[in-house]
Amino acid sequence: MATKKATPAKTTTKTTAKKPAAKKSTRKIQNAGSFKSTVVLQYGEKSVPYDDLVKSVKDVWTKEYKKKIIDIQSVDLYIKPEENKVYFVINNETHGDFDL
Repeated sequence: MATKKATPAKTTTKTTAKKPAAKKSTRKIQNAGSFKSTVVLQYGEKSVPYDDLVKSVKDVWTKEYKKKIIDIQSVDLYIKPEENKVYFVINNETHGDFDL
């Protein structure tokens, strides 16, 4: 009867060569991705800058709702010139409107 000899288990050691660190560029691009923009709603004889619309939302938030401006995290504006209205949603929960 033939007997099998036990063969020792092979052990492999994995060596990983470290790659040299990628060189980082020290050159910075001035104002990358930032720019100033202006939005103005024009209809009929009226012209309303975006900043005025946001100011009106802040006024409603502080005067009618008695809240602090710091509590505003997001504002969505829905402008309907044919109704002379601006509808808004603050922080995805507070709804309201004001006249243009």
